Amino acid sequence: MRAPHRLLPPLGWALLALLLFLLPFLLLREQSYVTIDDNLDAELSIPYLLTRHHVALDYRPEAVVPAIMNGLPRNALRPGLSLTVLLFGLLEPLPAYLVQQALVRVLALLGMYVLLRRHLLPARRPLAAALSLAWAVLPFYSMYGLTVLGQPWLLHAFLNLRRGSARWPDWLLIAAFPLWSMFVFVGPFVVAGIGALLLADVVRGRRWSWPVVGGLGLLVAMYLVVEYPLFYSLLLARQFVPHRLEFDLSQLSPQGVGVGLKATAQYFFMGQYHASRFFHGVILLAIAAACCWPGGSGRAYRGTLLGLLGVLVAVALFCGFYPQLVGQVQEAVPALRTFNLSRFHFLTPLLWFVLLAWSLQALPQPKLVMALVVMQLMVGLAMNTEWVNNLRQLAGRLPATEPSYHAYVAPGLFAQVRQVIERQTGLVPARYRVACLGLPPAVAQLNGFYTLDSYQNNYPLPYKHAFRPLIAGELAKSPPLRAYFDAWGNRCYLFSAELGKNFRVGAFPGRVVQDFAFNAAAFRHLGGRYVLAAARLAQPARSGLVLRHDFSARNAYWHLYLYEVQPQATPGGPGPGGAAKTVKIP
Repeated sequence: MRAPHRLLPPLGWALLALLLFLLPFLLLREQSYVTIDDNLDAELSIPYLLTRHHVALDYRPEAVVPAIMNGLPRNALRPGLSLTVLLFGLLEPLPAYLVQQALVRVLALLGMYVLLRRHLLPARRPLAAALSLAWAVLPFYSMYGLTVLGQPWLLHAFLNLRRGSARWPDWLLIAAFPLWSMFVFVGPFVVAGIGALLLADVVRGRRWSWPVVGGLGLLVAMYLVVEYPLFYSLLLARQFVPHRLEFDLSQLSPQGVGVGLKATAQYFFMGQYHASRFFHGVILLAIAAACCWPGGSGRAYRGTLLGLLGVLVAVALFCGFYPQLVGQVQEAVPALRTFNLSRFHFLTPLLWFVLLAWSLQALPQPKLVMALVVMQLMVGLAMNTEWVNNLRQLAGRLPATEPSYHAYVAPGLFAQVRQVIERQTGLVPARYRVACLGLPPAVAQLNGFYTLDSYQNNYPLPYKHAFRPLIAGELAKSPPLRAYFDAWGNRCYLFSAELGKNFRVGAFPGRVVQDFAFNAAAFRHLGGRYVLAAARLAQPARSGLVLRHDFSARNAYWHLYLYEVQPQATPGGPGPGGAAKTVKIP
C-alpha cells in the first residue's frame, strides 16, 4: 500500500482538512450560525447597503446611504474598491459572507505555507502544512478579509524584497493586499512593523534595503487609492465632523494599575477578539521546550525567541494600558480620540505563529513537535465559536441564545411587518423611518427597512446630538448607558435602562419594559414613525406610542412589536398617512 503522503502531498492533505472544516457551512447554508457581535449586527449590512443603493464607488461629498441614519454620508463607510464589496454586489449577504470566509481561509493556509517553506521551515513540508492548517482555522472576523489571516503573504513578499530575491509576484502581492484588508485595523501598523524591521537591520550592520522602502511606498500608495475618501477627508477637506471627536475612553473602562495589568495579561495570553482570540499557552510551551530541551538547537534560537517574545510583551503592555494613557492625554492630543493606536494587536497572531515555527524547528523530538502542532490545532478549533456552534447546529444542540443566520435575520417575519405597514398606509419602506428596541438596526436594514438608529464606527457628530433627545430619559436612569452613549456612541440605539446592553432580546423568554422614557416628539421631528421592538412595552401610551401589531414566526429568533408614534406627539406634524420627514443634519 502506498504511503498517505505519496497519494497526496502534505499541502494537499491540509487543504482537504480545511475543506472538511468548511463543510458544516455548506451543509447548513442559511441555517448556519454566523458570528453576531460586531459582525452580523454591524458589518454584514454595510457592503450590502452600499451595493443595494449603488453608492459603493460614489465618493461625491453629497452621496449618502439613505437607509442609515436619515442618509449617512457614503464616505463614512468602508471603501468600495474592495473584494468584499464586490462579493456582496454579486451575491446575497449570506452566500457572499460564506464565500468570503472560504476564500480567505484557503488563501490564509496557502500564504502561511509559502511563508514557512520559503523563510522559516524550508526543509519541513509536513510541519509547514500542519502549521498552515492550524493558522487557517483560527477564529477571526472574515468580514475584514485578509487583514489578519492574509498577513503571511505580505510578510513573505517583504522578506523577499529584504534579501534581494523579489520578483514581480511579490510586488503584486503588496499591491493587492489593500484591496482586501482594512487600513484602519492594519495599514499603519504593518508600515510601522516593516519600518522597525528595517531600522533593526541597520542597527545590526545590514545595508539599508531600498527595495523594502519601495515596497512600503507601493503599499501606502495603494492604500491611498483604496481609502481615497478617508485620506481626502483627513488631508484636504473634511466632509463632516465625526462623532469620534467625543470619544472618552477614560469613562468606558475602570482605571488603575491592576486593571491595566489584567488587560495586559488578556492581550498576552489570549489576544484581542477582533484580531483572532486564541489561547497562546501551547506556543509558550513550545518556546519553553525549545529553550530548555537538552541537545536541541534551541540555544541558537534562544536570543531570537526571547527577543520576539519581549516585543509581544511590550505590545500587550501598551494595549493593556492604552485606554488609561489616552484618557490622560486626549485633551492635549484630540486626534487620539479618533484613531486607536492599540491596534498593533492585529499583528500579534502572526508573530505568535512565527514564534511557534521557530520553536518547533529547534526541537529534536518529532513526536513532541507533532503533539504541539495537534494541540495548537485543537486550541484554534475549540476557540472558533462560529465553527463550534455550527457543529452544535448539525447535532441539533445550538443554544437558544445563539440563533442561526436565518432565525436571526428572520426575512419572513420582517416581510410580514413590511406588508402590514404597506397594507395600512400604502407606504413602502423608503417612505418612512423606523428605530429598533432590543434588536440591532442592522437586522432591519438587511430586511429593507430605513432606520434612524445604527451601529457605526463613524457618523456625523450633529446626528448624535440630534438623536440623543430620543433616549435622554433612559440615559438619565442608567449612568453606564449614559457613558456608553456619550463617551462612545458607536451604537446609536434606542436604549432602555431595563434592558441594559441586551441588544438581542429573543422571543423566548420574552421581555416586558415597564417604563420606556421615550421622547416621541423628538422621534417624529427626526423623521421617525415606527418603533420595531423585540420587547413588549407595558405602557406604550406613556411613551407616545401605540401598538399596531405584533409578529411571531416559528423559526424566527424574534417576537416583534410594531409601535407607531402618536401623531399628536408633534403638533402640526405629518399625520399617520404622511411620508416620513427627513431632517438634514449639517
